[in-house]
Amino acid sequence: METISALSNWRLRFAREGEGVTILRASTCDEDAVLPDELFGLPVTRLSDRCLAPGAAEVEGEDVQLVCGAPSADFDNRRIRRLTLPRPLKSIGDYAFLNLRAMETLCVFDELQGVGGACFMNCRAFSKLELTRTSGAQGPALAAIVSALPQELTVTVRGNGEELRLVFPEYTERYEENSPARHFDFKIGGAGYPYHIVFRSRRLELTDYDALFPGMLAVEHEEDTALRLAFCRLRWPVGLSEKARGMYRAYLEKHREETLLYALGTRDMEGLRLALALDGLTREELAAALAAARAASYTEAAAALLERQHRLFPPQRRSWDL
Repeated sequence: METISALSNWRLRFAREGEGVTILRASTCDEDAVLPDELFGLPVTRLSDRCLAPGAAEVEGEDVQLVCGAPSADFDNRRIRRLTLPRPLKSIGDYAFLNLRAMETLCVFDELQGVGGACFMNCRAFSKLELTRTSGAQGPALAAIVSALPQELTVTVRGNGEELRLVFPEYTERYEENSPARHFDFKIGGAGYPYHIVFRSRRLELTDYDALFPGMLAVEHEEDTALRLAFCRLRWPVGLSEKARGMYRAYLEKHREETLLYALGTRDMEGLRLALALDGLTREELAAALAAARAASYTEAAAALLERQHRLFPPQRRSWDL
């Protein structure tokens, strides 16, 4: 087996197909794993069915080992927490990431065109998608992944000098037995379903995304999810209209203390400044946030909170009658 240096440790079985390479099987010992963009001068354009699924049946192909330092553990994809896919990748096969239960973050490029059936089955920790745009036009990668998942997903999109962060809330799917009619009823629960199907022609219009928020608030929903969704749209306001800005801000102003505490948890000073600019902050809310900042030894945030507290509630001057 040939060995070559790379960004991560991998044992790969692959097939050369035309002007590209299909990875048939891949296993790694790394928790932060990066698949190669090319092999032997050919771009990696496809991951086959069950490509990274632990215990998948063997298939015929060429073998290569990628080395990045000495392996720190056994080769077992169940260790993967963060996975970066090849930039030229066009398609992902069925069940490709089956049972990657520890995978929290997936990094993809907008070259991706399609995702196979049940690709993310049992990827229970998967909650963060990082998407890099490689051209001015929006590709279908975001729609392909988000529409394939029912769980909550926080998406970061970078490219063209911009950064966008979006929250796609969770929804549930279940079958309920209808005994009198002798069939099963399919039911969808949760406020997130419209967000996962908001795409038009496999593209996302941010005005459509923002228009879903009032409907989400009108049904049963998780308050912390709504708060994070509103916060992210204000913190990274790409394509945000003034009407939507006012809507999200009004929601956060109804949850000022929770917003302050969430902003502290992100350890992002721009986000904290956004929270500190909300109208109606009380002395008690600022005091609670200041206590949390001190408990976390977050001195920069504590200083900003003290400054805002001083501006809103300046100390009264004392006077004495002689």
